[in-house]
Amino acid sequence: MYKIFLTVITLSLLISCKSKESTKTVKPDILAMDIDSTVKPGDDFFMFANGGWYKKTNIPDAESAWGIGNMVQDEIYQKLRKINEDAVKEKSTAGSVSQKIGDFWKSGMDSAAIEAAKINPLQPDLNAIDAIKNPEDLIAVTAILHRKGVGGLFDDYVYQDDKKSDEMAFHFSQGGLGLPNRDYYFNTDASTLKVKKAYQDYMAKTFAQLDPATAMVNMNNVFNLETKLAKASRKLADLRDPYKNYNKMSWDQLNKTGPSINWKSYAKEIGADKVDSVIVGQPEFITTLSNEIKQTPIDVWKNYLKLRLIQSSAAYLDSTTFNNVFEYRKAISGATKPRQRWKRVLDAEEAVMGEALGQLFVKEYFNEAAKKRYSDMVENVRAAYKERIEKLTWMNDSTKQKAYDKLTRMTKKVGYPDKWKDFSSLKIDDGPWILNMQRANEWWHQYEINKLGKPVDRTEWDMTPQTYNAYYNSSNNEIVLPAGIFSVPGYADNELDDALVYGYAAASTIGHEITHGFDDQGRQYDANGNLFDWWTKKDGEEFSNRAKKIIQQFNEFMPIDTLHVNGEATQGENIADLGGMLIGLDAFKKTDTYKKNEKISGYTPLQRYFLGYAMGWLYKSRPEKLASQVMTDVHAPAIQRVNGPVVNVPEFYEAFGIKPGDKMYRPDSLRVKIW
Repeated sequence: MYKIFLTVITLSLLISCKSKESTKTVKPDILAMDIDSTVKPGDDFFMFANGGWYKKTNIPDAESAWGIGNMVQDEIYQKLRKINEDAVKEKSTAGSVSQKIGDFWKSGMDSAAIEAAKINPLQPDLNAIDAIKNPEDLIAVTAILHRKGVGGLFDDYVYQDDKKSDEMAFHFSQGGLGLPNRDYYFNTDASTLKVKKAYQDYMAKTFAQLDPATAMVNMNNVFNLETKLAKASRKLADLRDPYKNYNKMSWDQLNKTGPSINWKSYAKEIGADKVDSVIVGQPEFITTLSNEIKQTPIDVWKNYLKLRLIQSSAAYLDSTTFNNVFEYRKAISGATKPRQRWKRVLDAEEAVMGEALGQLFVKEYFNEAAKKRYSDMVENVRAAYKERIEKLTWMNDSTKQKAYDKLTRMTKKVGYPDKWKDFSSLKIDDGPWILNMQRANEWWHQYEINKLGKPVDRTEWDMTPQTYNAYYNSSNNEIVLPAGIFSVPGYADNELDDALVYGYAAASTIGHEITHGFDDQGRQYDANGNLFDWWTKKDGEEFSNRAKKIIQQFNEFMPIDTLHVNGEATQGENIADLGGMLIGLDAFKKTDTYKKNEKISGYTPLQRYFLGYAMGWLYKSRPEKLASQVMTDVHAPAIQRVNGPVVNVPEFYEAFGIKPGDKMYRPDSLRVKIW
């Protein structure tokens, strides 16, 4: 889903995969130089593999965490900056990509104009909110704000119908909170209370910008309203059940679920009125919201919308408005100062037209040799997965045949799209930065709305080529692997040995994403991408029993204070990590590198495979960031994503001589065995 929210947007990372002429200078072995030999691999494999880097690395003041992706980001920021500064100097044709890039850069970098304007660019929106007189007006203005990327009341978006993957559907879900999720309103641990206090302080400062005399009253009223919405919101783990979060309704049924909201009027305002049904994720939230719209004074709702507007726009406004929200975000991220303005401008530009930038980057930084290497690697991993399914003793042949079909038909997208998005109708000028962001949000909103009633475009990418990330899309039964995710900072692709690459890319990325098609959520979708139970009852129960063991395993981890990893909420990622590590290893064993068994820097190919996997999670986080991640993220922290899965892999014990008495040793009976 491409819906930009007006928040501080982190730049997705492009990492150079460009092949370079070999030189006489021999680079150090990136795996060997980070090893901490004072740590036994059987006691803490993450610290053994990454401890040398971890102990000497200080997280920059402007960052909540630092790691391999951030190191690449530092490299790419400079390249992005040059492209933007060159675009400013060019006499570009109006409407060209170069013109948009240059003007966007100028609008974001014009700090004098931004400071002078204060929050005045938002005045038309504030006036519209002030003019609200009744619930009907409230919904109409909310629709206008949603088009501009300002969240409020609920979330809505265009995406495939889970049970009819060839059709695009309009979805409603819970949302509208100022804190990261519902648990922040109710948990009583010290880190959560700190964040809640920082948010309330932020609310008071923001309302004081509008009317100092009523700031505290408005803060209390809006916070109480948000708390009621939070109480009706589902917890993180409960959002993982695709059946319970799929409730298809006609507009009339939605009106009965939330009668205080004129849904058809809202749909017309945002352009979704042509569909005859919608999919509601959490109906009980809609009912509570409807009741609050009826019972809560309209002035409280108006202040609520003003807060949403300013909070989501703060990154693009004057320093006072920005610093107010940054002080609140510090309690979540732990960063002590903001990123430099030029980096924040590039972050925002990535969200506005990142695919346009991607066209320029792949020409130089992801050549055909690199694309072929990783495309072939996908097929090697796919073949290894099929063999692993064949050997399963707990799955019967009927289910296996359907699993083979799903695996065979899983589409791979490697590097960059074959068809690029057309940004010609997106208006960008050198005026107020916030208005460029609002217009960009409206452009993306209309782009998504235009999909309704049309065939699903299964060639589309939901990430830009320069993104340091990847994903599995269950509705398309596809894995999407952007160019950026495959590379290593400071090294060309042809400088990386197969053992490193199979651990770093085949296991932690390719195998991981393929396994998402068979994790606790993905396994519920068939080869066509439809939510359909293709498992026998016995096999489904057997899978769930095995998944419970990985839930229990991760529940034991306590990465910060008294906060445990949420094994239920993170199970999909943990299953994918373990599956990726196993099938990546199966594929690696078929390579010449593995068969020759030649050491590099004193480490065997098998050892380098696990070290390469660990390098993929080379991250160090602030305590505030860890606490937030445990509460809001379906991914476990980096250390646990290394130490968690390796203890279940027999070859890990073989590679490093792990024996009973080592801290990470687990007897075979306690090892998780799914795929």
